[in-house]
Amino acid sequence: MPLGYDLNWAVIAIMGFLGLSSVLGMFLISFLIAPKRKSEIKDAPYECGILPDSYNWSQINIRYYVFAILFLLFDIEAVFLFPWALIFVKAVPIVFYEMILFIAILFFGLIYAWKKGVLEWQ
Repeated sequence: MPLGYDLNWAVIAIMGFLGLSSVLGMFLISFLIAPKRKSEIKDAPYECGILPDSYNWSQINIRYYVFAILFLLFDIEAVFLFPWALIFVKAVPIVFYEMILFIAILFFGLIYAWKKGVLEWQ
């Protein structure tokens, strides 16, 4: 074992113990000093000021989910595009064509979603 190897892991173990004990300590202090006033409204499972109703089914349009997934898809594209722009200056030319292919696949996905009418908000 290299010299100082166990010391590095000891520091990690000590910091992990300190982090875990501080979180548990804050939970314990919060439990001990928090006011405890029981009421019927606080015992309700939905505590926002609106009393729960016996009719709890509601219809949610699937377009919200599809729109969110498309947003995540193009958000991830931007996450991959920014580091590529920084590295492209020094990289080999194949990186350029890989990113063009990546952007083209996402672009065709956007065109497909547009043709299907997913992006039209109703």
